[in-house]
Amino acid sequence: MKPPFTTEPTVVCITPVKNEEWILRRFLDAASLWADQIIVLDQCSEDSSREIAMSHPKVRLLLDDEPAYDEGRRQRTLLAAARAVPGPKVIVALDADEALSGDLLTSAAWRAALASAPGTVIRLRWANLLPGCTRAWMAPDLMPFGFVDDGREHVGGPIHNRRVPDGPDQPSIVIDSGRVMHYQLAAWDRMLSKQRWYQCWERLRMSEKRPIQLYRQYHFMDAIPPAEVHPVPSGWMEPYVAAGLDMTSIPEQAWYRWDIEVLDWLVEHGPSTFARLDVWDPDYGSLAERVGRSIHDVDLGDPRGPVTRLVHRWLARTQPYAGRNSVRLVQRALVPFGW
Repeated sequence: MKPPFTTEPTVVCITPVKNEEWILRRFLDAASLWADQIIVLDQCSEDSSREIAMSHPKVRLLLDDEPAYDEGRRQRTLLAAARAVPGPKVIVALDADEALSGDLLTSAAWRAALASAPGTVIRLRWANLLPGCTRAWMAPDLMPFGFVDDGREHVGGPIHNRRVPDGPDQPSIVIDSGRVMHYQLAAWDRMLSKQRWYQCWERLRMSEKRPIQLYRQYHFMDAIPPAEVHPVPSGWMEPYVAAGLDMTSIPEQAWYRWDIEVLDWLVEHGPSTFARLDVWDPDYGSLAERVGRSIHDVDLGDPRGPVTRLVHRWLARTQPYAGRNSVRLVQRALVPFGW
C-alpha cells in the first residue's frame, strides 16, 4: 500500500451533465461547501446547464459534443481533467441529482477518507430521497463514489459502470456516517421518464436482453422494501440550509429530455420495436405536436395487444416478489414466447 499524502490533497468533484438546469445550481452550491474544484462535463445540453456551470466560481466546464451515450467515455474524460489539477487529490464522482449528507462533511470518517493512501476507494451508501424529501429509501449497497488518485486507468462500458477506478487490488474505506442523498426518486415523473429511456436504449443496443429482464430492472421503484424506508435526519440538510440553500423543492416540468429521445426512436424504428416494453404511459402523439416533431404519419399509439398487456399487469403485480420460485417458474415458461 502506498503511504498517505504528506500534504493535504485537493478535493475534486467530477460531474457529467445533460439538461440538468432543474437542479444544477443547487448541486454546485452544495458541492462547493466541500470540494476545492468542480469539473463539469456537459454533453449537448439544450437548456441553461452550460450557462449555470460557467457562472459558478469553482467550476471548470468541459464540453462534450458527441451525442452518443457512453458513460465510460465521459468518466475517462472527467478523470483526465481532474488529473490535470496539480498535486495530490481526492476525486469524488457525483451526478447532478446527488449531494453528500451534511453530517458526513464533519465526520471523522470523511476526514480519514481524505487522508487515505493513494489508490483507496471511498465507498458510501445511497439515500434515495422520496417525493417531499422527508423520507428516503436507505439502500444497503455500498457504491464507489470517491477515489484517492494514484493515476490508474478507469475501465468501463457505455452504461451502468462504476464512476471511479475500483479494481480488486485496491484498498477501500467505508463511510457509514453519512450518505449520498439521491434526488432521482424525489422527482418521480422525471425518474419514470428516465427508466423508460433506459429500457428503450437497451432494446436497441442490447437486443439479447429479454423484455422481462428489462421490466424487472427498470421497475425497481415498485419493489422498495418498506423496512428500508426511513425519515430523513435533520442533520443531513442543516449545513446546506444554513448556507441559504433550498434542498427540498423539485420544479415541475411538462416533459423530459428522455421522452423526446424515446419519441425520436419510435419514429425511427417504429412502435412495434418496443411493443413488449412497458413504456407507453405518455401520449407520444401529443408530445410530438407540443415539441414540434415531424412524425411522418407514424402511428404512435400504444401497440401492445391483450396478451402483452396481461403479461405487463402480471409483472407489475409480482414485482415485489420477483425472487420467489413460483414467479421465476412462470418467467421461464414465458421465455419461448419471446419474453
